[in-house]
Amino acid sequence: MKRLLLFDLDWTLIYTGGAGARALDFAFEKLFQIPGAMKKVTPDGKTDPAICREMIHVYLKREPRPGEIEELCRNYLDRLAVEVPNSSGYLIMPGIPRLLEELSRRGDVLMGLGTGNMEEGARIKLARADLMKYFRFGGYSSDSEDRPAILRTAARRGETLANTTIHPRDVIVIGDNQRDVLAGQAIGATTVAVASGPQKEAELAKVNPDHLFRDLSDTNAALKALIG
Repeated sequence: MKRLLLFDLDWTLIYTGGAGARALDFAFEKLFQIPGAMKKVTPDGKTDPAICREMIHVYLKREPRPGEIEELCRNYLDRLAVEVPNSSGYLIMPGIPRLLEELSRRGDVLMGLGTGNMEEGARIKLARADLMKYFRFGGYSSDSEDRPAILRTAARRGETLANTTIHPRDVIVIGDNQRDVLAGQAIGATTVAVASGPQKEAELAKVNPDHLFRDLSDTNAALKALIG
């Protein structure tokens, strides 16, 4: 095993066309009778429980009470399973199918997820594009709300699967947001930023990723960054 690749999900692999935000709106209105709550919350790069916590802070001006985050997340996941298959704006990010297929043929890399999505949410979002088959393990916000902890969990699971210890710099974190890069840096990983989401190249460059791409449509260039 040469390298462990940890992919972010939203805006890195796919875009749900707003399905996640609609599901969060549904969950919050169901619990608190407040519609359209996501209009004052920016979810990019944040974990699902942290987004729910922020919604409570913004609209209810207090900390979550016991069980509220869990109930919001459960309602969100239930609705997400409805929204994603029916989302007209669902997209696979440029270059992703070919890149994942090329990587899946190699015996010296192992691909996993390192995402702020809960595991069930990640599976729902990737099922429509049939991309979950490429990821045998991952770290999720159902493991922790802390982004570096999510990546550490993913790396540990990857090492267990590979039955070997992998040097931190041979863990490659791929994401579209400054938070992805900073979390990767926090665990000593190599970071690959891709400006396929709301944050563009100049903004991502501010946190000094090891590699920076507009998108991953140039498969050869992406492979060089990911596996050398």
